[in-house]
Amino acid sequence: MPRPTRGPRLGGGPAHERLMLNNLASSLFTHKAITTTQTKAKRMQPVAEKLVSLAKRGDLHARRQTMADITDKNVVHELFANIAPLVQDRNGGYTRITKLGFRKGDNAPMALIELVLEPVVAKPARAKAKLTNAVKATASAAVVEEVVEEAAEHTEPETVVDENIAEEAPAEVVDAPAEAVAEEVVEAPAEPAAEEAPAEVAEEAPATEEVASEGAEVILEGPETPAEEEAAVAEAQAEAGETPEADQAK
Repeated sequence: MPRPTRGPRLGGGPAHERLMLNNLASSLFTHKAITTTQTKAKRMQPVAEKLVSLAKRGDLHARRQTMADITDKNVVHELFANIAPLVQDRNGGYTRITKLGFRKGDNAPMALIELVLEPVVAKPARAKAKLTNAVKATASAAVVEEVVEEAAEHTEPETVVDENIAEEAPAEVVDAPAEAVAEEVVEAPAEPAAEEAPAEVAEEAPATEEVASEGAEVILEGPETPAEEEAAVAEAQAEAGETPEADQAK
């Protein structure tokens, strides 16, 4: 419920005031502008705008609600048929009050109230530049730089240690196998060679004695040329004490 106005009413009672405001609205819709006192204009402005809103809706129920306040059908038709289409694109603010000064005689303040029927011109949308605080921006940039520097200081020693470890570890790994391999290569073949040499000599000596005693053909492994083979056979016969001359004497 709207709050009632303080002080004396415009008419002799609430019903008289309501009829007075409806008649002023009817005159406004008929003439599009009227001159009255500032008090009556201000009190009549919300009544007129409410009726214009009903006219913009345009249905039968809105027309009946309007006719409950304005009994003149010609005024209602003017409001729904001619005024409502002109303010269809306007969202409120259908009336305008202009102060005219004081009236002669009683010195009452006068005002002109009129309908705003001008077409609505849409204002171009302007992209507002976002205001930035230079102090905050510089402070945040300084904080970011400090954080980056601290992170770099904390990470650099770790990377150096890791690199040193990575450089030393492969060197040790490479040096150790080299020494071990060299020792194994030098020591391992020496012992088997020393062990195999007497065994070969001991095996060859009985073989030559058996060949010499039985008079079988001696086949030595290794000579590549006939001269070397003959020399080897001669040496074997000499060791056995048999010569071709001794064979002939026998």
